[in-house]
Amino acid sequence: MATSKTQSTKKIVATNSAPAAIGPYSQAVIHNDIVYCSGQIALDPATMEIVGEDAKTQTQQVMKNLGEVLSAAGSDFSKVIKCSVFLNSMDDFDVVNEIYGLFFTENPPARETVAVQTLPKHVFVEISCIASV
Repeated sequence: MATSKTQSTKKIVATNSAPAAIGPYSQAVIHNDIVYCSGQIALDPATMEIVGEDAKTQTQQVMKNLGEVLSAAGSDFSKVIKCSVFLNSMDDFDVVNEIYGLFFTENPPARETVAVQTLPKHVFVEISCIASV
C-alpha cells in the first residue's frame, strides 16, 4: 500500500494596517488553514505610539488592530476559534469584556482572561487569537 506525505507549510501574515512587530515575531502565521495571531496591544500602526490612557480606549484599538491582522490573513472575527486576553489588572475586566463582546455577538470563541504583572509598553490589555481562514 502506497502512502503519500503532505508537506505542511506556514505563511507569514504582514500588514501595514496593524502595528509592526516590535520583536522577533510575526503579526500572524497561517498553518493548515488556521491563523495564529500574535498578541495585539493599543499601538497606532502609523505612529507606533500607544492609543488611549484607559482600558476602554486601548481595548478598542487592540480589537481594531486584531481585525486588521485577521483581514490580512483572509479571516475575520466570525471565524475566531479562541482568544487569549491579558490584563494589567482584573479591575479592568468589565470594561474590556464590554468592548470585546461587541466583536463577538453570536457564537463567541473560547477564551481565557488572565491578569499579568506587566504588559509590553505598560499597556492595560493585550489580546491574541486563533481563527480559521
